[in-house]
Amino acid sequence: MKISVLGCGYVGLVSGACFADFGDTVLCADLDETRIAALERGDIPIFEPGLEQIVASNTQSGRLSFTTDVPRAVREADVVFIAVGTPTRRGDGHADLSYVYAVAETISKSLTGYTVIVTKSTVPVGTGDEVERIVRQGNPDADFSVVSNPEFLREGAAIEDFKRPDRIVVGTDDPRARDVMTEVYRPLFLNRSPLLFVSRRTAELTKYASNGFLAMKITFINELADLCEAVGADVQDVARGIGLDNRIGPKFLNAGPGFGGSCFPKDALALVKTAQDYDSPVRLVETTVSINDNRKRTMAQKIIAACGGDVSGRTIALLGLTFKPNTDDMREAPSIAIVQALQAGGATIRAFDPQGMQAAAALFDGVHYAEDAYDAADGADAVVIVTEWELFRALDLARIKELLRTPVMIDLRNIYRPSEMKQLGFYYSSIGRPNDAHGRST
Repeated sequence: MKISVLGCGYVGLVSGACFADFGDTVLCADLDETRIAALERGDIPIFEPGLEQIVASNTQSGRLSFTTDVPRAVREADVVFIAVGTPTRRGDGHADLSYVYAVAETISKSLTGYTVIVTKSTVPVGTGDEVERIVRQGNPDADFSVVSNPEFLREGAAIEDFKRPDRIVVGTDDPRARDVMTEVYRPLFLNRSPLLFVSRRTAELTKYASNGFLAMKITFINELADLCEAVGADVQDVARGIGLDNRIGPKFLNAGPGFGGSCFPKDALALVKTAQDYDSPVRLVETTVSINDNRKRTMAQKIIAACGGDVSGRTIALLGLTFKPNTDDMREAPSIAIVQALQAGGATIRAFDPQGMQAAAALFDGVHYAEDAYDAADGADAVVIVTEWELFRALDLARIKELLRTPVMIDLRNIYRPSEMKQLGFYYSSIGRPNDAHGRST
């Protein structure tokens, strides 16, 4: 099977590398000459555990290659995956489909023989119809099918998710396309991965519905965390209590500073806009988007309150900047709103993140980047855990306390036990746990 992937971003690169690892011949194409040159040198433009090794091994074997010649990639392929970005469009919140449609026009001029065109990018309902129209208009005699095959990859676990997926959703009513897509994913049959064939529009909506639901689940536990603090309950115990119900499940019930990243914020908003366009609003998701945006700002106020209500002239150490661990992705990260609010309050920020500092440097002015967690805490007035990287789970707390000017820790990921922190002499504030009269977690 000859596969071409158009777009060498996160989804395209992971998909292309994994298909090559299955034994397919894969050509990844992108118009960004700098990116392609880097990939040909073996330099991976994103951080994803295991990706560098898979790209290297399959490049060396000849199964995986890269090009800026998109028409060539289309001509040589049996299956063409569209994996370009669909960012939020400025001004109205809709998904920007300009890259998808531009690629469709290029595809239309380059098709040779029967080709399955697969939309891997996250796109609103009806995008596949428009892609088909563009290709048909550009090449009326072409023999092709347009399929929706949304990705369900978690950043930080994308290789595992691709090779051992919960499900593979394929949207097509074309028997020929169904046969081809069955062959594409045949290597996963040994893992008994469910291959779910649905209509194209159903597949497109399934992706948004999945991310919208998970965003609501995160927001629910975050709001419940606020209630727990108010009534003196522990949100972690509540989460365990409800998560043991098989109808609910334990995943995405970890209270924190709000969701971020490249998917949930963008996809939840796009789902809201699509629903409004069809005069069928999804009010739960609308509210979720609003609550999450506000929560990130609220976290900064929580930090300020733990510092006595004023951070002017103080140094705050932030541990973690990316929206989640095991990624260098800063898109919509809660740290952005937190840094902005603390700096507006007059604070100096010292920060450390294992992978995200380069990306963060392009977003922030005046942030001092540390060599490690201890360097960040040295001389600071408070330390804040923003992202739950594993190396923050076993800090030398006695050393952290010694380095801080005042023993204040705000744990936005509930990594540590309040009783332990109290015993060590910290002023400790966390999420959704009982507090004393001074706002300390007890």
